[in-house]
Amino acid sequence: MIRPVSNDGFMRRLLAAVLLPLALTACHGRAPPAAQAGLIATATSSTPPPMAITLAPQINEPSFLRTVRTLTSAALGGRKPATRAEVLTTHYLLTELHRMGVIPGYHGRWLQPIPVVSTQVRTIGARLLVRTAGGVQSFAFGTDLLAGTQQARAQVNIDAAPIVFAGYGIDAPARNWNDYQGVDVRGKIVIVLDGDPGESDGTVSRHALARAKFALAARHGAAACFIIHPDGSLRTWRALRAAATGAVQRLPASAAPGKRLAVAGWLTHAAAARLFRAAGASLTALTQAAGQQNFTPTALAARGSIRLQSTVAYGWTDNVLGVIRGARHPEQVVIYSAHWDGLGSLPDAHGRLERLPGAADDATGVAALLEIADAFAHRKRPPARSILFVLTTLGDAGQLGSRYYVQHPVFPLSHTVADINLDLWPILGRARDMTAFGTDTSGLNNDLTAVLALQGRTLATDPTPGFALAYRSDQYSFARAGVPALLVGPGFDLVSGGRTAGEAAWREYLLERFNTRADAFNPHWDLSGTLEDIQTLYLLGRDLADGTEWPQWAPDSPYRARRAAMPPPPPARSTP
Repeated sequence: MIRPVSNDGFMRRLLAAVLLPLALTACHGRAPPAAQAGLIATATSSTPPPMAITLAPQINEPSFLRTVRTLTSAALGGRKPATRAEVLTTHYLLTELHRMGVIPGYHGRWLQPIPVVSTQVRTIGARLLVRTAGGVQSFAFGTDLLAGTQQARAQVNIDAAPIVFAGYGIDAPARNWNDYQGVDVRGKIVIVLDGDPGESDGTVSRHALARAKFALAARHGAAACFIIHPDGSLRTWRALRAAATGAVQRLPASAAPGKRLAVAGWLTHAAAARLFRAAGASLTALTQAAGQQNFTPTALAARGSIRLQSTVAYGWTDNVLGVIRGARHPEQVVIYSAHWDGLGSLPDAHGRLERLPGAADDATGVAALLEIADAFAHRKRPPARSILFVLTTLGDAGQLGSRYYVQHPVFPLSHTVADINLDLWPILGRARDMTAFGTDTSGLNNDLTAVLALQGRTLATDPTPGFALAYRSDQYSFARAGVPALLVGPGFDLVSGGRTAGEAAWREYLLERFNTRADAFNPHWDLSGTLEDIQTLYLLGRDLADGTEWPQWAPDSPYRARRAAMPPPPPARSTP
């Protein structure tokens, strides 16, 4: 059910007021039991050493579990934006913020409205037909390919379009790399490899994002673009299929102008190899060639046809914004962000709908943000700078909620000190470190390292750089706009089991539970490490909010120039 386009929020509020008490019986306030005040771990012969820093009373296990239990409940249906589940979810969040004493953060309102268009492909009969000298090859939706339209059209028809292999589908001038050099792909079907040539440690760039490849192909005038899904990828075919068969949500052209593909999708590696063989080419040989600097795009001896029929609907979705006004510099702001949305209910391999609870993605991140908000709201003195809590929508649709906020910020980006983002946070246990995702660093990394040192811990790097999480989370929207931003997650050097156990648990989550019904609430989680991590991020934001420093990007960061081009931040006022 798409929420209809309307500027009147009364019906939404009324619906929430009626439905929420019936659906969210787990919500009974956030005040912790008296025994939880000043919570601190104690050591026994079977437990890890005590935490070096006492947790803020509001950062506690009962309220964290209550939030995650509520957000993953059947009543919220997987938290799909622009549905009734959104009304329940956003009302729950703003109710919690209001209870804490946080005030509405969007010009006196809680909700920042965002237009959205939802397109759901009718998969029955959807297939790619490829004609070669040897005949016609057929590639079926779901097993061989996934596809959808970016143009919000009910029917798309591509007929006998030439097919071009464009390597990794990357144009990176800084690396002297252009896979579209000397080729005209207007009106053609482009096939590209997943990822990019990368580095020896598996690190990939922002050019490796699927949306970046699709956008580049569209700018070059391609009719369609298919990415070859590699065997053993951390982005499993199962997860991609689940997303592609549901309602795919985007910002409409009115909110995000630019060229869009008539068809965008994926091919399995086996299907791509079959297609290339039928066209008299070797996928293996062309893949090797594509990794070389002088690669030349290759036209295949094949033409492709595909017809898609889709259901298209327009509506609205919302970011939830709450703010704590600074006492000395209210015009300056530190942001905490986390996306509240999930994938809703999607068909399984047999076509049956199953609800995706989205616990670690990102109910735990939202719960952590609320714990931090509660701790700030109960300080005896407000922070010097303002704190803005941005609970974004459409995070699972490509960070569209944070992209929209950056385009329509409440505080000017030049007045925004930093963004601290919480996303994809599985519960792993106590760790000797925390993880910073991505290779672009700023002064925030140093600030976090200093806070961790107080706890006797360290800051570690991402063990799965090929997953490109730093480019697939909301802080990326802030970073590419120039705002210093940080994506951190749990540590993997576990007190019990070390780094081997931590990295194994992380990979198991990515490969087995991410974007599946197995990403569910567990009342028996060991939250000792999670609560310690939340305290760490609270201290990081507290230092930024009470200070006068402006973190800067590292000299080699591509975002440094954007920050430097902003108007200078407002001068610090002298202490009264």
